[in-house]
Amino acid sequence: MLSFDPQNNSERDNYKLLTGTIIPRPIAFVTSLAKDGTINAAPFSYFNVVSSNPPMLSVSVQRKNGQIKDTARHIQEIKQFVVHIVDEDNVEEINKTAASLPKAESELDLTNLTLIDSEMINVPGIKEAKVRFECILERALELGDGESINTDLLIGKIVRFHVDEHIYEAGRINHDKLKAVSRLAGSNYAKTGALFSLERPK
Repeated sequence: MLSFDPQNNSERDNYKLLTGTIIPRPIAFVTSLAKDGTINAAPFSYFNVVSSNPPMLSVSVQRKNGQIKDTARHIQEIKQFVVHIVDEDNVEEINKTAASLPKAESELDLTNLTLIDSEMINVPGIKEAKVRFECILERALELGDGESINTDLLIGKIVRFHVDEHIYEAGRINHDKLKAVSRLAGSNYAKTGALFSLERPK
């Protein structure tokens, strides 16, 4: 077995080891609101559940050359954001929002996605997502190596769930109808594959 010291690796080497092995990763499509009213939208695959009581999730936003990204800055300023689940039906449009644009421009202008008002917060969501979570910022953590801050870890408390009625069955989500997609390494994505079940020990 190969053994690597992350201290001796480049950042890119560590990135490749992480994104190539921690798979599949769910994708959060995040909308946030700038102080000037611009709607920012971007996908993130460093994303997961934090807690169900209260319901919370996390999105990790990597800085670029030490500079905080628009999504992280907006969320820390406005304290609100919307997370959408990326699925087979919307992934191509959402992928367009990964483009780097000037601060005053919205990535949604590159897409055919439709804004929809939220119920509990001021940040809108997108209509084309089968699932979206309205969130308020619970905590923001700056992470880094030494004096260098490289990552903004955002923990959001869910204040409203929105779920398409076609995927909601007797209190559960039908994953076949949700058709969520996940990130692998590079430009590769994965669909939900063959399933198997294991009973947890008592």
